[in-house]
Amino acid sequence: MREIAQKMPFGYEPPKDENKGTLVYYDSFQHITDRELDVAAYVAKDRSFSKLVLYPLHEQSVKRMSKDEVSPFHKREDRLHEWRHDRGETNVIVERLEIKRKKYTPIDTALRHLSETYPKPLFLLLSGDMANLFASYSSFEEWIVKIRLVLTEEPTKLHPRLLQYKHRWEPIVKRD
Repeated sequence: MREIAQKMPFGYEPPKDENKGTLVYYDSFQHITDRELDVAAYVAKDRSFSKLVLYPLHEQSVKRMSKDEVSPFHKREDRLHEWRHDRGETNVIVERLEIKRKKYTPIDTALRHLSETYPKPLFLLLSGDMANLFASYSSFEEWIVKIRLVLTEEPTKLHPRLLQYKHRWEPIVKRD
């Protein structure tokens, strides 16, 4: 096929894309409300992220990480798709790596997949408890220099590694 030539005025520069990076909401989404999802979408728009990726965890991953009971993956995923459709969010993606694997997925594997798939820089949106859990893993120090954390709330008790790398994360809502 032949390409169609387009004429551009002298000195024309295409508009630069102001949106950069990816905000990944990493959670089980069992107890996350629509309002919390709206806040995540607002943060993504406010900070000019090109994508908001919702990363729901598989039941096996949740059991290994926190011992909490969760509903089946497809129900939580359907709710996320419904929220996205209701809000008309076009830059929101529901990640399906966990359902493809159908088993426990270590956070290292998830972060490696996310960093290879989505535009950088990568920001991880976590609850305070999930951030403390992530900081307790041995690979935390390897990953915290490659990504930044955005916490939905600052935990009451911080893990020592979160204190050590305080410059690499920030809460959306600060405790008074």
